[in-house]
Amino acid sequence: MDAEQERGGGAPGRWRRFGRLGPPPWPQEGAQGDGDGDGDDRRPWRSTLLLTVFVLAGSVFAAHVQQGERAGLDLFARVLLLAACALLLWRRRHPVAVVFGTAVVVALYLGAGYPYGPVFFTVAVACFSAVVAGHRRAAWTALGLLSAVHLLVAYWLYRWLPPSGDRSASLGQEFVVTGWVVAIVAVAELARARREQWSRERAERAQAARRRADEERLRIARELHDVLAHSLSVINVQAGVGLALLDADPDQARTALTTIKSASKEALGEVRQVLDTLRAPGDAPRAPAPGLDRLPELVEQAAHTGLTVEVTGEPPRLSPGTDLAAFRILQEALTNVVRHSGSRHARVRLDEDGTTLRLRIDDDGPATGADAGGGGKGLAGMRERAAALGGTIEAGPRADGGFRVLAVLPVQPTAGPTTAEGGESR
Repeated sequence: MDAEQERGGGAPGRWRRFGRLGPPPWPQEGAQGDGDGDGDDRRPWRSTLLLTVFVLAGSVFAAHVQQGERAGLDLFARVLLLAACALLLWRRRHPVAVVFGTAVVVALYLGAGYPYGPVFFTVAVACFSAVVAGHRRAAWTALGLLSAVHLLVAYWLYRWLPPSGDRSASLGQEFVVTGWVVAIVAVAELARARREQWSRERAERAQAARRRADEERLRIARELHDVLAHSLSVINVQAGVGLALLDADPDQARTALTTIKSASKEALGEVRQVLDTLRAPGDAPRAPAPGLDRLPELVEQAAHTGLTVEVTGEPPRLSPGTDLAAFRILQEALTNVVRHSGSRHARVRLDEDGTTLRLRIDDDGPATGADAGGGGKGLAGMRERAAALGGTIEAGPRADGGFRVLAVLPVQPTAGPTTAEGGESR
């Protein structure tokens, strides 16, 4: 069994040269989806039975109308009609074999001189199924071969084929046949185009849903990183202070433990707020998103770790998205100073010109500690936040040995992200 047959709906080996122009981008009609690759095991009994009744009844009527012009319906004619209809039971699993089989049966029917009639519907249905399944070349080849046989019989072979005394086909009859061919082609191509369009739309919707899910996961990951990195850094520093002063200065150690308690409580609250977004859609958040109005809290938390923060400028009125991004960027930048800088002094400058917020955080360095290089996760999160709003981030060492983070954010976010400019990771 060749590869086409193993995938289901493929052509036998003798039709391989008429193989798919490419697999159809939509699921086969009625596919079971059981994953065994055998295609659809159900046959279209109901539609085939209705078509068989129509073809047999219509052919009897056509024989009556064309009596004396074409041969009457004998047993062989009825066998051919039933064979053409029966082949349609396999039109889903083996569309190529069926379209050629029905074309051969109908060619025999015409060559035997039997009446013109609804037998052509069998070829039309087979051709339609083959085109929709992606076997356009096979369908048009079978239809072209049948048209060629019809022309040979109608204008040349009729002298030697039944019925006796038959005449060549008229021009009007050829127009009718040509019209049938054009109609079959048009309907089949229209159905194929619609299927492809539906398939593309489904793929685009699925891709958009995956993109939204990825963006939401990244957003939650950034929020958790920013909250936990800042709070755990404060806790880590204060725990070290408490351990160092536990015996020498119990009051200072108690202050450090109080700071740890406060920072951990705040971290738990913010983690709950982030996790609230995973609840059922439509639920309102339990607390407002943080913004630059909480800048004094950040300064106070930094002071508990021994970092003095000098703030220049007043927090402006921003859209909620920009306000949250500015707060998280500032929070991450101060956390990096605590973790990676030997300086105990940082400067924050806020400049707003009506359309753009420039947020600059400087420390005098130098970088210290085993994690001085950093993993770059925090700065990557900053850049992602800024890019999502249409802003930029520049982060890197200063010429005098310090480190600077400069965020340029629109007061009102733009419709699409831009590429964030970045310095070296920290």
